[in-house]
Amino acid sequence: MEYKLNKGVGQDVEFCGLKAQYLYLFAGGLLAVFLVFVILYMAGVNRWLCIAFCMVSASGIILGVFRLNRKYGPHGLMKLTAAGYRPYYIINRKRITSLFKRRKYAKHTQSGHPGK
Repeated sequence: MEYKLNKGVGQDVEFCGLKAQYLYLFAGGLLAVFLVFVILYMAGVNRWLCIAFCMVSASGIILGVFRLNRKYGPHGLMKLTAAGYRPYYIINRKRITSLFKRRKYAKHTQSGHPGK
């Protein structure tokens, strides 16, 4: 009996060149366009106007997601959002001389752990 190896274990999800989170963004965008089409059609908007609006919206989503995939790569959106959480500058309100003083670590000698 032979078993085939699954060589895709540990790889990122990929479909038609879209990798990782872009695939989910693509599917969610097209699902949202479909729901907007259904809501507009049920509201009584002209059928051809609904179709035209959804075609333009879906084209924009497709082009936008593929452009993001090409520009940022598989982990680029996570890096871009992480950069938004990084502070622009760090405020230090201590005196400069206190930054260069040596500290004594006498508290750790009692516990048996020498510290630094």
